[in-house]
Amino acid sequence: MKTLKTPITLEKLSDLKAGQDILLSGTVYAMRDKAHALLLKEQKLPFELKGQVIYYMGPTPARPGRPIGSCGPTTSARMDKFTPKIIKKTGIICIIGKGARSVRVCRSMRGRVVYLIAYSGLGALISKCVKSSSVVCYPQLGAEAVFKLEVCRMPLTVAQDIKGANIYGGIK
Repeated sequence: MKTLKTPITLEKLSDLKAGQDILLSGTVYAMRDKAHALLLKEQKLPFELKGQVIYYMGPTPARPGRPIGSCGPTTSARMDKFTPKIIKKTGIICIIGKGARSVRVCRSMRGRVVYLIAYSGLGALISKCVKSSSVVCYPQLGAEAVFKLEVCRMPLTVAQDIKGANIYGGIK
C-alpha cells in the first residue's frame, strides 16, 4: 500500500493509479456544499488552498479527549455543481469523498486533480486517523464549516487518477 504525506505535488500524484489503495497523512481541509458556495463568492480566499487536499465531510461532535467525532465521507455528487469552479479558483490538487462524479466533473479534474474515495460506513475508523481538528473558516456553518484536519494513515482508494482513469467507468 502506498503512503502519501501532504503537501502533495502533481508529480507525486502522477504515480497513483485508479483502484490503488493509499494511506494519507498530513493536512486535509474538510468542507461541504455551503462552504463551497461561500468560497466561490469570496474576492480573495480567506486561506490558501493551492496544492491542498479537500475532504467532503461533516463531523459529529467529538467525545471527551478526542479531536473529532465520526467523520465519514459525504456523497461527492452533491459538490459537482461547485467542483469545476472550485478547482479553477483554489488550485486544489486532491479531493476526497465517496461515490461517482459526473462526466463534466471528471473531465475538469483530469490532469489537475486526483479524486480519492473513503468508504461509506468507516467514519468511526477514519476519526481514529485524525490527530487534530480546528475550524479555519465559516464557524457560523457549524458542522459545515471548513475544518483543518491533521490526519495520520487515513485509508483511501484512488477513484480517478491524474490521467483520468476512473474506477466508476471509462471517463477520459
